[in-house]
Amino acid sequence: SGKVAVVAAAALVGAANGFYLPGVAPKEYAEGDEVLLKVNKMTSSRTQLPYDYYDLPFCEPEGGVQDMAENLGEILTGNVIQNSPFKIRMYEEVQCDILCVKKYTDKEAQMFVEKIDEQYLINMIMDNLPAAYKTISEDHTQELAYYSHGFPLGGTVVNDAGVQMSKFLNNHVTVTVRYHIPDFEKKDVSETVSFSNLPGRIVGLFVEPYSVKHRVDKATNKVLTCPVETDAPELVKYGMPIDKGTEVTWTYSVVWEPSPIKWASRWDVYLSSKNKRSDEVHWFSIINSLLIVVFLTGMVAMILMRTLYKDLSRYNRVPTEEEKAEEREETGWKLVHGDVFRPPSHPMLFAVTIGTGAQVLGMALSTILFAALGFLSPANRGSLMISLLLLFMFLGIASGYFSARTYKMFNGAQWRQCTLLTALLYPGLVCGCLFVLNLVIWAEGSSSAIPFGSMVAVLSLWFCISVPLTFLGAFYGYKRDLDKQPVQTQDIPRAIPEQPWYMSPYLTILVGGVLPFGAVFVELFFILSSIWLDQYYYVFGFLLLVFIILIITCAEITIVLCYFQLCGEDYHWWWRSLLTSGSSALYLFLYSVFYFSNRLKMDLFVSAVLYFGYMFILSLLFFLATGVIGYFACHWFITKIFASVKVD
Repeated sequence: SGKVAVVAAAALVGAANGFYLPGVAPKEYAEGDEVLLKVNKMTSSRTQLPYDYYDLPFCEPEGGVQDMAENLGEILTGNVIQNSPFKIRMYEEVQCDILCVKKYTDKEAQMFVEKIDEQYLINMIMDNLPAAYKTISEDHTQELAYYSHGFPLGGTVVNDAGVQMSKFLNNHVTVTVRYHIPDFEKKDVSETVSFSNLPGRIVGLFVEPYSVKHRVDKATNKVLTCPVETDAPELVKYGMPIDKGTEVTWTYSVVWEPSPIKWASRWDVYLSSKNKRSDEVHWFSIINSLLIVVFLTGMVAMILMRTLYKDLSRYNRVPTEEEKAEEREETGWKLVHGDVFRPPSHPMLFAVTIGTGAQVLGMALSTILFAALGFLSPANRGSLMISLLLLFMFLGIASGYFSARTYKMFNGAQWRQCTLLTALLYPGLVCGCLFVLNLVIWAEGSSSAIPFGSMVAVLSLWFCISVPLTFLGAFYGYKRDLDKQPVQTQDIPRAIPEQPWYMSPYLTILVGGVLPFGAVFVELFFILSSIWLDQYYYVFGFLLLVFIILIITCAEITIVLCYFQLCGEDYHWWWRSLLTSGSSALYLFLYSVFYFSNRLKMDLFVSAVLYFGYMFILSLLFFLATGVIGYFACHWFITKIFASVKVD
């Protein structure tokens, strides 16, 4: 259930290259040192349900399976890192060593067939680096120059007519480990000594799976059928059928290769823009967003500079005797000065929404900023999840403060109830959704189900950190005096004239969400791919730029539509300002439906439930963050214009 992590979902533009900050230290291995190859969860983009590696009857290590220590972020994102039976030592090559020989029953073979059908990938880790697998293009005629983490468990043999013949199991893996000897190690030895046995750092881990029906020499216990690249595919690529109970010999080879890549750049094979996607698309996204901003800024400038200036000079001009005699009726936004600060309907809910919106906005902006500066390296698994969680908890103080200020502005009396709702309403709604989704995952037996202990830890963070901080923020919010409003609210509400059809609330709210969504939808595609297709998202520099553009767009579109609304003498702007920019979340959810039908191949009903459940949570958080931007912008704009006009 770490899908929520990407709610911010997501070194400015230069952040495309992997780099490290203190906290991840390189480790040198001397010749003969044991190098642990660990296994992680099995993943599939078709089911979105990761499983523990040892849920299938693989070879187990001597001494039994042991779980490796994990942080809360790793547990919440479903990582299950365990030891493996592979014996690897620095610089020692291995040629087809036997892991174990297993006799599988029909039932066990069927377990493999089911996971092969659902396209499960096996994930391995060495020295905190995931194993990379060169992915083959769709037409199988050429190998594309990009790598993914995780290699297939097996596959399906298809004949020339496209009919599925049988399933095969990848029972041999060739592990290629690339190492780099740091310069300071080389300086300590004379020129004549070979560098190959100096302590080195692991800078690459590549796996190539094979499917081989092994023959074993009983006398020496050696494999006679070690696969090489030049062998016929039917022998080494799909030679081990697994359709029914059979005996499988599991083997592995290890190859060591020197590499010029320095340790700090070892993640580039996953993150390099030459691989799966191009920086050009991100630049297109930025330029597209900037054009929207320039267009909106032009509109806002025109309204503020020309129209508003004309309005103000007309309103503030002393009328001549002739104009007084005619008693010409004024029109426009000045007429609603006695009602513009009248509290909205459901003032407490509005205040709670503003408080939580400020909290979510602060969390998203801070996380993206930290990630762009390189603090959330993919080498620190779970760091993104932990930072989102902790920032949300600590920003409880902001939600309490802004909720209290807003509620005080409405002269609300039930401040305890308002603060409690701020601390519990939206976080409770999200936790409730996550709990239901977790039950679904748990029922499927997936490893990404959050354990009870971790759930208690998250709830403790919420009730012991977030809730008290919300009350602390509210205390300061109520204590501080409000800024004096520029105009007085009259006792009797003014009648609102009938509005033209194009100024109806539903239409303006729906129109208001189009441009903010348009500013982010290209980047949204990459974020959804990183969540649902299990790819690394790394261009946080681009994301920071797009997020700043989103904030500007939300503010400007809300100000423009708010001005038109006030000109029509409609002073019900509070909720509308929140919903205008917040409606971009509706487009985000609709886009996720389009993405589901066009990009994802999910067959299971459970997978669809998980997908739309998580996308609902993401859309809700997006609504809160964008809605609060619209409200703050609109409130600032109204305060400014009414402070500039003389009221009789």
